[in-house]
Amino acid sequence: MQQIFNFISRNSYRILFLLLLGISLTLTIQFHSFHRSKVISSANVVSGSVYKEINNVKEYLNLRKENENLALENAMLRSLLFQVKDSSFMSKLDSFKGIKPSDIVVAKVIKNSYNVYENYLTLDAGNKQGVKPDMGVINSLGIVGIIDDTSENYATVASILNKKSRINAKIKKSNHFGSLIWNGKSTGFVQLIDVPRLAAIHKGDTVVTGGQSVIFPENINIGTIHRIFRDKDNQTNFYTLEIKLFNDMTNLGHVYILKSKGKEEITKLENQRKKDE
Repeated sequence: MQQIFNFISRNSYRILFLLLLGISLTLTIQFHSFHRSKVISSANVVSGSVYKEINNVKEYLNLRKENENLALENAMLRSLLFQVKDSSFMSKLDSFKGIKPSDIVVAKVIKNSYNVYENYLTLDAGNKQGVKPDMGVINSLGIVGIIDDTSENYATVASILNKKSRINAKIKKSNHFGSLIWNGKSTGFVQLIDVPRLAAIHKGDTVVTGGQSVIFPENINIGTIHRIFRDKDNQTNFYTLEIKLFNDMTNLGHVYILKSKGKEEITKLENQRKKDE
């Protein structure tokens, strides 16, 4: 306490000056509209800048939540696209593989391998969310892979960059089918094999899922034709196409897992046929 009194005593003139200055400024601002408007304007500039910075921090902290909301919205929009009629089909077909919003699970890639021959991803969704093996996985750019195994809250995905992967695909323009594989060389390219030589194909043509399985709906993007090869055996009548992927498989975020309600019924029917044989 004594130190406080000593400080006031030593700086009494300065304190008195600051006090009188404060009173004079207050009176000037209070009784002169011009000065009052200038002070308010300056205060608004300062407070606005502060609020803007605070808002920027809040937006940064909320980016994760915003990304999740955008992913959910994209899933809903994508499910609506799956419902659109395909004009190249007969009009009696009134749905596009029957994909509904409830048939899509949004997940995030928490681990991604792409530098070995058999690459897998790990997702933060599992049995609890209704994820099962052999479900297709896509994102906004195209296919990603197929669910391999699941636990309560997680799932592993056999990436399309997996030498064991084999997916039905077709050339969108000509509607010719083939099998999509990966030769293990580049993360940006896969190969479409067993494409008939009679197919009219050109570099740049789009390749999509063929829809001849219950894993992926038809016409999900894969990539474009980059190079065209004839099989080494000239006696065969097939092309091998190198496909440049739309997806950057080394940089994946949110993905969509597609439930297929018809898979169990089809599998049961096929197994029954095998037993009858």
